[in-house]
Amino acid sequence: MSQYQLLDNLTHKDLRVLTHFGTDLGDPTGLVPVWPTEFAEVQREYPIFFRKDEEGVFQAVALLGFDGGENLYIEGERWNATYLPGAIARGPFLIGFQEERVGGELRREPVIHVDLQHPRVSRDGRGAPVFLPKGGHSPYLDHVITVLRGINDGTGAATAMYAELDALGLFQSTELEVQFDDEHGARLTGLYAIDRERLAALDSEQLHRLHRSGLLEGIYLVLSSLYNMRRLIAEKQRRLRAEAGPAQTA
Repeated sequence: MSQYQLLDNLTHKDLRVLTHFGTDLGDPTGLVPVWPTEFAEVQREYPIFFRKDEEGVFQAVALLGFDGGENLYIEGERWNATYLPGAIARGPFLIGFQEERVGGELRREPVIHVDLQHPRVSRDGRGAPVFLPKGGHSPYLDHVITVLRGINDGTGAATAMYAELDALGLFQSTELEVQFDDEHGARLTGLYAIDRERLAALDSEQLHRLHRSGLLEGIYLVLSSLYNMRRLIAEKQRRLRAEAGPAQTA
């Protein structure tokens, strides 16, 4: 069960966070949320799709594996990609809001919370320190703050982007049938992709509106990300061969 506390350098002066990887540390499998503010980085290494939450709201996700329990980017304690999605890089931290009076005006200001029950929170002195000995931010915490700002900005950008894409009919329900070898395959359901035919059919005014708002670039980043399916399939095939190797030898 989560135990969130407002982060401060007195209460949490000795807090450390484990920075290696593994599903036992809360790292996601199957899919991980991503935001438009990181599409340019994500699309270089991950396939980007969309899914609907329980309320029918679209959310962009990066595909990590071919079933809910698989993450093909983790090998041992390493993450085999140069960019780490913000939902993972933030670790046990998240943005909350509290009301503060600024210049006589009551405002909701973002603040950082930490989940002390998160598996990345170190219990034995290992890991990256969150604060320096005199109370300043560690380089690790500065990085986390940058990640959280990106997520916060991306949340607002996502709301506007997905509403526009939905209004234009650009989301297309997608089922993926993937065959890895003669014996192994996967079928992915519940995902959405950008409808290329519908995009090509938009008129000049609609395309200009997407371009002017910056959304067209995001659309093309999502489309280009799908070439990473080849990489993901190749990694799955490599692991299947590695698993079969000892058995065949025996």
